[in-house]
Amino acid sequence: MTSYQHWRNVPAKEWHWPNFSPAEIACRGTGKLRVNADALDRLQELRVTLGKPLIVNSAYRSPEHNKRFGGAKASKHLDGTAFDISMANHDPVAFIAAARRVGFMGIGTYPRSNFVHIDTGPTRNWGEPFPPRASSFATDIPLAREYLAESRTFKASGAAGVGTLGAAGVEVAQQALAEAQGAIQLLSPYLDSLRWLFVALALGGIAVTIYARLDDWKRGQR
Repeated sequence: MTSYQHWRNVPAKEWHWPNFSPAEIACRGTGKLRVNADALDRLQELRVTLGKPLIVNSAYRSPEHNKRFGGAKASKHLDGTAFDISMANHDPVAFIAAARRVGFMGIGTYPRSNFVHIDTGPTRNWGEPFPPRASSFATDIPLAREYLAESRTFKASGAAGVGTLGAAGVEVAQQALAEAQGAIQLLSPYLDSLRWLFVALALGGIAVTIYARLDDWKRGQR
């Protein structure tokens, strides 16, 4: 074990726990720090096992701060072998099971303050049980199966949009040609047919969009 008068005095090369900082592990009242490598190794392993951050409420406590805090005279916090971890982002049952697997045998539960005490001392348990939660924390779900670029709804909507814009464009062209010379006006009947073609495309796209939406809803894709 190595002790420091303040966590800022810890040489960077002496700190080997990437998911934690000296400030997180130091005494909250004095800034003093006692580094217990074995306990910190287990804490780092627990962090890797759970795959999500551990919010450390309290770790090492200096004797003077432990007294002011009202901690036990033989508290494991005095040795730097105990950690109080918030359950704000963890399921207590899963957390405690993982903590035991990595070697934390002292387990204290404090549901009213929403944290769990873990230490490397002898096997023992104390505290009140956490009340059952409505559900455990959900795991990350994969992205939706249907990508937007491959969506039938997206493609049909695009066709409807093209049809609508095309029909509008033909309408504008017809109005422009109405003011042109007679020779060019001969094209007007063909443009009229083209406009109706775009109208049909737009209506077809809208119909496919509605069908795809209903079909996707039935499949539970959206």
